Parts: sequence; structure tokens; C-alpha cells
Amino acid sequence: MRLAALLLALLLALPCGALARGPAHDVPPLGVPGLAEAHLDPAHWIAALPDADRIILTRQQIAAQNARMRAEDASIHDLEALPARIDGARVRDRIQALSKLPGRDLFDAEGRPIARDALANLEASLALEAIPASQPTRHGMVVRRADLRTFPTRLRVFHSPDDHDIDRFQESALFPGDPVAILHESRDGAWYFVLSERYAAWIDRQSVAEGDRDAIHAWGRRAPFLVVTGATARTTYTPEAPAVSEVQLEMGQRVPLLPDWPASAAVNGQLPAAHHVVELPVRDADGRLAFAPALLPRSADVARDYLPLTAANLLRQAFKFLGERYGWGHSYNARDCSGFVSEIYRSFGVLIPRNTSAQAVSPALNRLAFDAGDGHGERVRRLREARVGDLVYIPGHVMMVIGHEAGEVFAIHDTSGMAWKPEGADDLVRLHLNGVVVTPILPMMSNATTPTVDRITSIQRIRP
Repeated sequence: MRLAALLLALLLALPCGALARGPAHDVPPLGVPGLAEAHLDPAHWIAALPDADRIILTRQQIAAQNARMRAEDASIHDLEALPARIDGARVRDRIQALSKLPGRDLFDAEGRPIARDALANLEASLALEAIPASQPTRHGMVVRRADLRTFPTRLRVFHSPDDHDIDRFQESALFPGDPVAILHESRDGAWYFVLSERYAAWIDRQSVAEGDRDAIHAWGRRAPFLVVTGATARTTYTPEAPAVSEVQLEMGQRVPLLPDWPASAAVNGQLPAAHHVVELPVRDADGRLAFAPALLPRSADVARDYLPLTAANLLRQAFKFLGERYGWGHSYNARDCSGFVSEIYRSFGVLIPRNTSAQAVSPALNRLAFDAGDGHGERVRRLREARVGDLVYIPGHVMMVIGHEAGEVFAIHDTSGMAWKPEGADDLVRLHLNGVVVTPILPMMSNATTPTVDRITSIQRIRP
């Protein structure tokens, strides 16, 4: 009796609501409003399409669109067309445009403030005074997946001492075989400032091999070739050749095949009967570019050409990333929202810019623009006309439309989270999704009063 009385007293002493086992609203079965198990299977969305296998763009149309992208979109750089010499002022301008310290406080991975003298040292590491008035154009090729950084450092910095998801010095990543122009070196010589087809930033010097421009770009056009059609593919482990051992390749990457390799000749200690023999770039002891044979298992998700661009294939490719962890700027060996959609389209040979800011306004795509005068009803109507594969942009984020069901528009996207407001509730429910997920778009809220649909800036439609 005394024990029961004591327990009752303790329960009465708890603050109001402390005994609640969950939120006041009904929790959707999968945690996301409107989401059902069937929505997580690409076959569900493919079956709903009357013409799922119709070609959206032919190879010739894709080639023409890519040519237009290179000619009209300022975020795309034609490295092969660079002049023999680079103007130093332009190099300095590129570095200063990127490597700017934020005015707010920064914190390290342990939550400690970054000292101002440490930040000053980062600025000094740029060695801007060492940039000559003019310099020969140096070309290189990336030999392994490598981060692109705001400054020549591996220091991870954050806006909050408690939130370590978004490293503010992480820009993007480059992959094996990506060509670059080497524009500058850090003061300690450990980093290159490089210009790639879609980005300019700092990269670990050991991840780049310097070589001849013509040889670099010829490698990227070699045939026959394989295209990675899985989320990733890895070369076979080999202790005999560490430079080509377990090299990670990403969706849409193209690598040359060595079709005449003798069946009885071992590659790095293995007969190639169960493999594809491919050629990968490597960095020799002097930092120069060379090429070496490597093995890709026959089990790897690859194709001998870019995939046909159809709605069914768009869905299949997108869902290969389902559940992958969100990685700002390709951190966590993953990718972010814009990297996600660009790698899907790269598996069809389609070139789009790297960042959402450039993707959303690219003049080389079929842009359906929204403006402040578009009311909520008009925005919903236009969104309900979106097709599979359309890219929906809000400031800082992109989603790919996968289909329609019961008046709802569903998307797959790589996101840190979303918010929604249950019916009759005053407060938002915030979902920490942190990965590639399927969600309906219409229930999404940007804040307590603004539906996400009211912040859409454009839809990019990759169609004829």
C-alpha cells in the first residue's frame, strides 16, 4: 500500500503531458504523411504510366542539348577549349569568389569555436600573392573520388556547435576520370585549386595526376566503354595494384573497356573471366598521369552504353539511391539533392549543372518559371501537370517528380528533412529524413504558414 501511494505521488508530481507516449496527432504508418509501402517501389509508379518505355530524348537530341548546355550555361566549363595560357587575374578572381570566410562564428566537429587566427591562417594558405600574371594551362585527371573544398584544408566547420551535418567548407566531389585544369597550388603545396567541367574549388593534390590535355580528353571519348548504372560500382580488390584496387565509381561514370585483353592473361593477379577489363587513370610517383588495367566484376550494375532516356528508366535509376544517407556537397561518401538528380540524368548521358542555383535557371533546359504573382491554386494546378522526371526547385533544394496519385504529387529527393502540419494542429511536425526519400509535395511546409509549393521557383523539364 505504501509503495502504491509513493508511485501515485510520483506520477502526480510529473509535469503535464509527461506520460504521453507520442505526439498528439496521429503518426502516419511510415512517419511521412500520405506515404505507403507501395510508393517505395519503382514498379508501382512505372505500372501507372501509359507510355513508360517511350523515348523522351534520343541520343542525337541529348547530344544537341548537351552542346547547348556547354554553349549557353555559364556554370559549365569547356576545359578542352581553354587557351594555352591562363590569366592570373582570372585565377585570383575565381579563388576569391569561393574562398571567403563567413562573418558568423564557426565550430569544429567537437563543438569548439574556430579561433580567428586559425581562420586567418586559412586565408594565408591561399597564397594569392604567388599567382603569376600569366601561366601555362596545366591539365590533370582525378584518380579517386575526392572532396572539393572551400579552402585548402580538411578542417570540418559548422554553423552550430551541436549540428555536424553540413560542413561549411565542403563544396562538392570529383570522381575518377574527371578532367580538370590545375590553376593554382596552396602555400604548402598539398592542394590544387582546380577548374572542372561544373565546379572550381580546392582538391587534395594526391587525388590528381597531371597530364597531356589531348590524352586526357581522348580517354573520355574512348570506345567501347562501360557506364555505371548502379548507385556505385567498385573495382575488384587487388594487393598487386593498390591504385586500381576497390576504386569507387559513381552512377553515370563512363570508363573505357579493354576488349582485346587476352583471356589467359591475368589482370592484377586474377584471370578476367568473371570481370570486365577496364582502364583507369593512376598517378605515378612523379604525380604524372598514367593508365592501368583494372577489373570490374560482372556482377556490377553497368551497361555498355548510356541508358535509353525513358520514364521507366528514370524511375529505376532514381530508386537505386533510395535510403542513401544525405551528404551535403557529396560528403559521407554520398551526395546531396542536386548531386542526386544530376547523377541520375548522367546515366543517360545528360549534362546538367552541379548546384541547384544553376540547375534551376539553366537556359539550356525547358524551364517552367514561377513568380511571386502566382497564387497557391495556380501553383498547385501547375504542379499537378508535372511529368515523371521533372525537376522541381525551391531555394536551395530540388525534387524529382515520380508520379501522381489521388490528386497528390509525389517526388523522390535527397533531403535533410521536411515539415508538415497535421490537420487541426497549431505546430509543425519536423521530420529528420537525412537521406533519399519519397514524399508527397503538397503537404510539405516551409514554415508554419507557408506551404512549400508556394516557394517553388521553377520546374526544369528535360524534354524535346
